[in-house]
Amino acid sequence: MKTPAIVGDTLLRVALGIMFIAHSVVLKYLTFTLAGTAQYFASIGLPAFLAYVVFAVEAVGGVLLVLGIATRWVALALIPVLLGATWVHLGNGWVFSASNGGWEYPLFLVVISAVVALQNTRTTTPDGVRVPAARPLAAGTDRTLRAASRGSE
Repeated sequence: MKTPAIVGDTLLRVALGIMFIAHSVVLKYLTFTLAGTAQYFASIGLPAFLAYVVFAVEAVGGVLLVLGIATRWVALALIPVLLGATWVHLGNGWVFSASNGGWEYPLFLVVISAVVALQNTRTTTPDGVRVPAARPLAAGTDRTLRAASRGSE
């Protein structure tokens, strides 16, 4: 049975994956083109080839998140990309609707990626069997907590 928490975890993971796919394919590939994105990277002092790396990481990472494959590691691997985006937008102010975009949205996505990385992958992703879920701190702790919560209802 799917609990609201599992549905919420899945929705968050899939939404994050779709955002990365859209950001890489729609923005970098279709709107600005990869060559244009590379020129932009160079204009802010980053190596131009890094634009292609970021595009690939975002596109592949987004697909893996949507499919639920190695979600913990993918979400963690995408955090440096988001921190780079935060750095790029720092001088534009806080609000992302500011000219050239602010830094609050990329920073928010860092937090969302961290949350996805911390989710119980056994219950939220198809590959959960390969990535063990968090275990109770001590044997019987989970039963004790469940019994205590039933008694407090």
